Amino acid sequence: MPWDGEPSGAAAALDAVLAAAAVDARAIGAVGHRVVHGGTAFTAPARVSDEMLGRLAAVRSLAPLHNALAEAVIAAARARFPIVPHVASFDTAFHAALPPAAWRYPLPWSWYEDWGVRRFGFHGLSVQWAVRRAAELLRRRAADLGVVVAHLGSGCSVTAVWRGSSADTSMGMTPLEGLMMATRSGSVDPGILLAVQQRHGISAADLEHVLERGSGLLGVAGTADMRDVLERSGQGDERARLALELFVRRVAAGIAAATTALPRLDAVVFTGGIGEGSAAVRASVCARLATLGIARVEARDVAIDAVLDGRRGGGPAVLRIEAREDLVVAGEVRALLRAASSGG
Repeated sequence: MPWDGEPSGAAAALDAVLAAAAVDARAIGAVGHRVVHGGTAFTAPARVSDEMLGRLAAVRSLAPLHNALAEAVIAAARARFPIVPHVASFDTAFHAALPPAAWRYPLPWSWYEDWGVRRFGFHGLSVQWAVRRAAELLRRRAADLGVVVAHLGSGCSVTAVWRGSSADTSMGMTPLEGLMMATRSGSVDPGILLAVQQRHGISAADLEHVLERGSGLLGVAGTADMRDVLERSGQGDERARLALELFVRRVAAGIAAATTALPRLDAVVFTGGIGEGSAAVRASVCARLATLGIARVEARDVAIDAVLDGRRGGGPAVLRIEAREDLVVAGEVRALLRAASSGG
């Protein structure tokens, strides 16, 4: 069934998905949940409990598009499967080991000490899978690789990964920072936000709505769907053409910036709905990265995980990898429950 994304519809949506998939409830031994923001409280998978959910609610405001929905789905799933264990996996957890220079902001020291203002980073589950698959496709060990992962979907981020650990990432304290996205602005001049509040009277709530739901591709092109942007751009629509150019420029700049956190760049991975599905976007981004030794790739549709460039001239490889957060979550659930059963 279509779900409008409101938390109140989570239970009905869950039942519809289970019915469509013909899932036998008796065969379910555990339930894993992807949660976008775990704050500093959750830096590893966690067994769901009432106490755990109470702590999770404290960071809900930092990811308003995501965490409230995750909490609603968890509540619906616990009601539907009350006996089996439930485990939450967090997108922020992968970035918990970022060095201080990567997570601190150049803001007053007290803002971190008193209010906890810092970078968290997101898309960690996707990044873990992308690096794992890249290592398999390149026939290398993940522990030997320097990789930049561009997760491009409704939300977009780039993450530098050195030897399996996050070294830098573009999203920040919230999923608003960084690249241009479907409806989110990404990074903009903070002075703009002050000006529209001070000169035009826009409220904090309205500003949040615009930045979260009315900007990005939607704000520039009038549509949040990259497929529509590409089609209209090809037809000569100026707003769509500009939106596409803005998106490509910002992705390429994000990838280039991320490489400065790596001693060596072995591969660039495109993943997420746009990263996997838009050959035109991949080709346009790579064309802007020639100064980094990244070869041009063809604007050719690819339906499977693949190395798009064979490292001609010894430069970094370019890969297209399907996002599989579900497999990472399943693995984390299994590992946590095994450790608990063995007393580890």
